[in-house]
Amino acid sequence: MKQIIGMACMTLIALTGCSKQPEQIEGDSGVTSLAISGVWLKDSDGNVMADPQTSGLTVWEDKLVSLSDGSASSDLQRKLHFIDSDTATVASDAEKMRLANVVRRSCFSGYLANEPDLEALTADPIRPGVFYTVTEDATRTGALSASCEKKYEDTGSTDYPTLLVRLEKTEFGTIMTGVKPLKFAQSFNVGDFPNDGIEGLAMGTDDQLYLALEKDGNGQPRVFTMTLNEGFWKDTNFAEVQDPALNLPTFASGNHPINGLAFYQVGEKSFLLAAARNDNELWILSTDKSVPFKRIPLHFTAPTEGNPENCEATEVMDNASIEGIAVKGDTLWMVNDPWKVNYLKNVQCAANQGHYEAMAPLLFSTPLDSAWFE
Repeated sequence: MKQIIGMACMTLIALTGCSKQPEQIEGDSGVTSLAISGVWLKDSDGNVMADPQTSGLTVWEDKLVSLSDGSASSDLQRKLHFIDSDTATVASDAEKMRLANVVRRSCFSGYLANEPDLEALTADPIRPGVFYTVTEDATRTGALSASCEKKYEDTGSTDYPTLLVRLEKTEFGTIMTGVKPLKFAQSFNVGDFPNDGIEGLAMGTDDQLYLALEKDGNGQPRVFTMTLNEGFWKDTNFAEVQDPALNLPTFASGNHPINGLAFYQVGEKSFLLAAARNDNELWILSTDKSVPFKRIPLHFTAPTEGNPENCEATEVMDNASIEGIAVKGDTLWMVNDPWKVNYLKNVQCAANQGHYEAMAPLLFSTPLDSAWFE
């Protein structure tokens, strides 16, 4: 069942703190979409963040935190990026993530120490400074050793296993302190898609971790779960995921991946907010499998810099490619991962052309609407 909820009553709050009625666009199907306004992420000197391939978003110590995937500029890989949501300024770790002994001794140290394709990020709400991320497309590293390949051959998905990685922010930098390869039951029919794997993580209550899969063997997005109990990180054995059988949209054709995931609690009810990048939609998924999902159509706007002549103050983007979402207070925040083959399609005003050519991301925000969770 497909459900679409209208957004005519929402108020969009820009980073400047002022409020205005959101712009709506009527598409070919007659369905209106909600405008989500963005601002360019910049460093303290006012320069846009060039080619970070931001692929996750979470909240820690009142800051938004992101990280880069394996196709980012090499100087930004294996670093956490800390974003001040009031100013859209970003500061990255000074040094790349280091490997703790347990990770260095694992079968995956070579991959994690070089250019791991980190594709999601979530902070642990009860363990200060602890984050979780997940890898994708590890085939670029070549084969595992014979002994490691035999130990981890039964993944239920890709030949090289998907890796769940524990990060810890310390006074000495960010350290990879744990790694667990993921195992999927054959009955889940996850399929062998090295670059269409887990792209969303969200920590719920009671140590419950939710994992969003871009597509399975039937081309459908999926959400899995696992419990990160006290002994979870004591070894590097497989961690088996479970299927909570949540209500998700299903599709007859095409690619409809989940590329970002966030957890949100409303009283005794809990929800997952999922970024459906290809569809320009926000999906509201209840953790109660008896509750139907909602689909919120979106479009994204970018500001033009310097109010150049013959340019609008904002432009509707052709391709935003959201890959990180997080809830902070009563606001939903999103960050995009500039899709290199499509990002220059956004060029309209010459003043923004350099930003798009630099693969510079934007930070988007919109207030949470109570109607989403009814």
